[in-house]
Amino acid sequence: MAFDNRDNIDFGKENIPKLFRSIFIPTVLGMLFNAVFVLTDGVFIGHGVGAAGLASVNLVAPIMMIITGLGMMFGSGCAVVAAIQLAQSKVKVARINITQSFIACLLLSLLLVLFFYTCPQLVFRILGVSDSLHELAMDYYLWFLPTCVFLMIQIWGEFVIRLDGSPRYVMCANIIPAVINIILDYTFIFPCNLGLKGAALATDIGCGVGAVMTLFYMFFLRKQLSFYPLKMTRTSNRLAVRNIGYMIRLGFAAFLSELAISVMMLAGNIAFAKQLGDAGVAAYSVICYLFPVVNMIYIAVAQSAQPIISFNYGAKQEKRVHDAFRYSLIVSLLIGALATLIFFLFTSSMVSAFIESTDRAHILAVGGLPWYSLSFVFIAFNVAAIGYFQSVEKITMASLMMTLRGIVLPVVAFLFLPMIIGEMGLWLAIPMAEMFTTMVELIYFVFLRREIAKNE
Repeated sequence: MAFDNRDNIDFGKENIPKLFRSIFIPTVLGMLFNAVFVLTDGVFIGHGVGAAGLASVNLVAPIMMIITGLGMMFGSGCAVVAAIQLAQSKVKVARINITQSFIACLLLSLLLVLFFYTCPQLVFRILGVSDSLHELAMDYYLWFLPTCVFLMIQIWGEFVIRLDGSPRYVMCANIIPAVINIILDYTFIFPCNLGLKGAALATDIGCGVGAVMTLFYMFFLRKQLSFYPLKMTRTSNRLAVRNIGYMIRLGFAAFLSELAISVMMLAGNIAFAKQLGDAGVAAYSVICYLFPVVNMIYIAVAQSAQPIISFNYGAKQEKRVHDAFRYSLIVSLLIGALATLIFFLFTSSMVSAFIESTDRAHILAVGGLPWYSLSFVFIAFNVAAIGYFQSVEKITMASLMMTLRGIVLPVVAFLFLPMIIGEMGLWLAIPMAEMFTTMVELIYFVFLRREIAKNE
């Protein structure tokens, strides 16, 4: 029986909680499969290649974060624009915009791959690859680069296909590549003994399948949001550049979110190494593995609310916009509270999955992880709020809050909190940065509500 991708979603009329659930459940399931892949990939490389293999992959990992961020930037930006246009019955304009966004996304990914292939030594110097890890990292790096193209297409497609009313297809386009990736990861690393080259090939093939599924949907299963032939006149090209620039501005906060994770990892590694040495860095690495799993759930909430909010914002249905945001915020906060509780209750078991209980790093992580988990409720609020700002075209506010919580405040906190309160400051740096961001957003919402009340 043929797969039915048509979920019959009505963004403008359906009950908000029911509408949100119909998008959120398949979205979060797909993302959780990706989280499982990330964790198993680390386990396979750690046991099949060794610590040097893990270090090499971690050094190349910022490239993956940049690619993911760029895919989210183009995908979320064009999804907001297209949602507003669909709400205004401008289907042709929406198709033109997603086509322009896809072409820009594809060209940028090809240019990046060309740069990475032709300038590996420069890239390695920027990433800080040491001489001892150079050969192993290069073995992974060169075979990993095709993923850059496939991953950008896949991530871009998630936003567009979800807006087109097919979140179940997005779920499948996440789960199937993740399962293929896990199976091939094990096969290439262990039976085939291909080492990091095998891990990279598994990622290439898994992401390649995701990209093919995206394109298959756009050409054969799409409902309203199909590709549209573009005119190549001077006026059309000028308008295309303007449209792409606007979509980049709308999605820039999504790019900053991935950049923020890189900054958090880098600043944390430096701070923990300075105060606690290698054991501190090892303890902090447990957070760097576990945090993306929790963060993916928050992102799933924000991405599920985005098409609902953007569509109704374009249709000028303000009550539905506020209801959708309020509902997504409640869901995020409940997830944040539950995550904090789990981290408090099962700290030792979580840490033991990564570090032997006799290691000093285990003691440090068990003592610090509960304090770090206090950030989860604040992160929940901040991700939901920034997602709302993007969805209603508050570009400046979204980018400002993402820069504040992801880059400026973590660096400041890691620099000064340990100097003030010692080791505890290392674990409380991120909670304090997120809490301060939440306070700024709450002040903004109070001010916004007063302004709306004055105009009524």
